[in-house]
Order: sequence, then C-alpha cells, then structure tokens
Amino acid sequence: MKNKYFLIFCLVCLNTFAVSAQTYSILIKGGTVIDPKNNLNQIMDIGIFEGKVKKIAKDIDPKEAAKVVDAKGMYVTPGLIDIHGHVFFGTQPDHYLSNGLVALPPDGFTFRVGVTTIVDAGGAGWEAFPEFKKNVILHSKTRVLSFLNIVGAGMRGGQYEQDTSDMDAHMAAAVALKNKNDVVGFKAAHFVGADWKPIERVVEAGKLANMPVMIDFGGNNPPLSLETLFTKYLRPGDIFTHALTNLEGNVRETIVDEKTGKVKQYALDARKKGIIFDVGYGGASFNYSQAIPAIKNGFLPNTISTDLHTGSMNSSMKDMLSIMSKFLVMGVDLPTVIKESTWAPAQVIKRENLGHLSENAIADIAIFSMREGKFGFYDRTGYKMEGKQKLECEMTIMGGKIVYDLNGIALPTAK
Repeated sequence: MKNKYFLIFCLVCLNTFAVSAQTYSILIKGGTVIDPKNNLNQIMDIGIFEGKVKKIAKDIDPKEAAKVVDAKGMYVTPGLIDIHGHVFFGTQPDHYLSNGLVALPPDGFTFRVGVTTIVDAGGAGWEAFPEFKKNVILHSKTRVLSFLNIVGAGMRGGQYEQDTSDMDAHMAAAVALKNKNDVVGFKAAHFVGADWKPIERVVEAGKLANMPVMIDFGGNNPPLSLETLFTKYLRPGDIFTHALTNLEGNVRETIVDEKTGKVKQYALDARKKGIIFDVGYGGASFNYSQAIPAIKNGFLPNTISTDLHTGSMNSSMKDMLSIMSKFLVMGVDLPTVIKESTWAPAQVIKRENLGHLSENAIADIAIFSMREGKFGFYDRTGYKMEGKQKLECEMTIMGGKIVYDLNGIALPTAK
C-alpha cells in the first residue's frame, strides 16, 4: 500500500514537473502573422510565456506548450489600439460622455473585436479625471488611456463645453503629468463659435506636458480655416480627428475638394509637417465622398479609430472591424489597415511598447478570420459599398491571457 501511494506521489511530481517545464503557456500555431513594425506577413507560430511574446518562428513544437491555439487560415496581429473612443460611462443623465449614459463600459465593446487598448478621447477633463480613473481605468481589463479634455468638466455637453474660463492649460498639464501612465495627451472638441481660444489652450497644455493634442474641429458658419489650424497652431504629432467627414451646415472645411476630387494643398502640407490624420468615425464623422477620393489620391489616414459611443455603434460605424473592413472594400491592403490600427496609433500616443509582436513584447494579440459572403458597408448618408469579405475576431489575448474566444479555438474538440 505504501508503494502504491509512493508511486502516485511520483507520478504527480513528474506531471507537475512536465507542466512547469513547458516552454510556453500558449502557442498560436499556423496563422498568418501580420506585424507591421517588424514587416511580418507570413505563416508563423507565436509562443507566449509570462504575459509576453517569447518566440516567433516557422514551426514551434506543440509539445512545448500548455495550451495550443489552432490559427490555421486566420490572421494573427497585435491587439488593436483604438485612439478615439468614449468609455467614461456612468449614471448621470445630464453628463453626456463624462460619467454619462452615452459612453460605454470598455470591456463589453473591445475584446470581442480584437481591441486591447482604447483611449478615451476627452470624456474626462482635468477636474473629472480622478473619478474616471477610479471608476473606469482601474476597474477595466482593457487598457484604458486618456486624452484629457481641456475643459475641466470634460464632455458634459452644451454650455459646459463652451466655457472658455474652464479651459485651464496649466491645470490640465499638471493632472496629465501627475498621471503619465494613464494620460497620453489632450483633446479640444465641440466648441461652437469663431474663437480660437480652445485651440490655443489645448496646444498650450500639450506644450507644457510635452504631449500631443487631438482636435475635433468645426462649429462655426462660416467655418474657421483649416489651413490656419494646421500652419499656426498644430505641431508635428498633433492629431486632426474626424479627418474624412463632410459635416452639414458649412461648419467645417473638408480636406478633399468634392468638386475636383483632389486633396487640398494645405492638407498635403500638413501631412508633410507631421500632423496626424485620424478617422474618428463616430455617428456623423465619416463620408465616402471624402474617403474614396482621398484614398485614390494616396492620402490615407494615419490611424483608424471608432469614436465609440451608444450612437455611433448602432449607426454605420459599428466597431473597429467594420471600419477596417470598409477600408479593405475601398482598396486599402490588409497590412496597411492593420498598421493603421496597431503600430501607427501606438507611435502616435507614444506607447511604443504596444502595437507589435516583437520578442519580449507585451502579449496583446488579436486573431481574425476573413468571412466570405455578401456584405454592405454604408456611411451616414446612406451611400453603400458592397464587399465579399469582412474581418471577424476569433480570439483576443491581453497580457498573455485569453480574454475572448469566439469559437473555442483554444479548447480541445469533444469526442
């Protein structure tokens, strides 16, 4: 009897040793790895250990892994980075996108589409940021960052966002520098009028903190000059969001002349200067009439982002993968679309530890399939393009842990 228990003990010890001796906690096998930073676009295996990418190679032995994910026929990319969302959700009915009912809890709308990092674009101002950090940043599995609103109250809507006395560059910079792990820059948005003060204040905050600014521009008739915005105010690395929109009411100039179909010279000059053009799709901020000719002119956005909130997700925007699929339908190749959704935004927000699959990088990974069928992709005006392919998220891995698995590809098939 003693020998029996001794034998069981030895077997348990051997099994424990075998598990602990395995090289990888997760092995992703047989997928086409697209990693724009490292110029990868080929079938490779990825071994993950202790939350990081341990190895990328042509053929890694599955016996070395505790769990094997069969990604054959799928695309394996860095986790997507959405630099324009609204996730400062709350319970206040009059707070719009700042602790309000229109913003969304991130975890329910990120992992299922391969997003591992989302930047709340101006929901929280320097006054509201502590509540945002306590309620959302610290309690989300998604990596949540912030473009701090130059308005202290944040995006509360209406008169709050028109109050120039609440646009304090020094306070905004102080809060940003105190929270450098969470704040990536500043945002100006929703101001109505001919006053340049919001732009002046947000750029001042950007200079004080050495961080980029994101500008949601337009709100006056006649519109303020985009050329002036680009040449006088914005610096290289600053972000012009909603870049492919044609707003109604003549409240903002467009970057494409819709009569000639040509990108305007000041937009071309701004690109050369280093200004970032971000999609920021939103509920009313994307038009094919701007996007199609811009792409034909070779003028692609630097970054793809959603402007996620309850309105946009239920209109033509949907989610990151819907927007990315739209760009595929418009003729942009998949590696470029992946770059604009991973490595490019990582560089824009100065988080270059993200957005790539280098060895020893954080293991934020998305696995996509390309669905075949007949799909309709429309903009807010009702203009529709049809396509035969659409990206779908099969799995999302965050920090080396599986956080979303659509079809159980990490699980053995029952017999």
